[in-house]
Amino acid sequence: MKADAINLEGAKAGSVELNDAIFGLEPRKDILHRVVRWQRNKAMAGTHDVLGRSEVSYSTKKIYRQKGTGGARHGSKGAPIFRHGGTYKGPTPRSHAHELTKKFRALGLKHALSAKVAAGELVIVDSIDVKDAKTSALAKMVGSLGWKRALIIDGAEVNENFARAAANIETINVLPSMGANVYDILKSDTLVLTKAGVAALEARLS
Repeated sequence: MKADAINLEGAKAGSVELNDAIFGLEPRKDILHRVVRWQRNKAMAGTHDVLGRSEVSYSTKKIYRQKGTGGARHGSKGAPIFRHGGTYKGPTPRSHAHELTKKFRALGLKHALSAKVAAGELVIVDSIDVKDAKTSALAKMVGSLGWKRALIIDGAEVNENFARAAANIETINVLPSMGANVYDILKSDTLVLTKAGVAALEARLS
């Protein structure tokens, strides 16, 4: 399929041919869900922890005699049944990551890109090369283009001045082509690809 390209001033800048095998798929929510879940689980810190019976600060002395009290038999106040006792089978530090094949992750990225095309939320720009790293100028430019919560994906490397200017704009996220991922693409309202970014993504996913 063919898509029109613009420059950062909003003027037409030719067109680019998009690979239908990457940008023209019928988006599948189940595939996108699995890849996003893999990403978010992998990003979890997994540092949750509770004190077990052997870790609470209590004496291990038997609290009362075994027989003759009319009550249940107990060994120490650190038992889970007592208030402030240790937690039974509580969470411990662990990794939440699980396996997902490279082939499936690549398929998820294709479906995410296709979803943006289908929703009309893909914009192709000629390039994002700017001479000055001026945040105010870039913010004004982005406002005039109507980009809200935009993800901008460039080629192998992002223009240094553009990245520096965009760093303080909360609604703009800039990534090189190798950083393109399903979660960030779906989270954005507008996906902006440079011509170099399109070429790099197609080379990566072909």
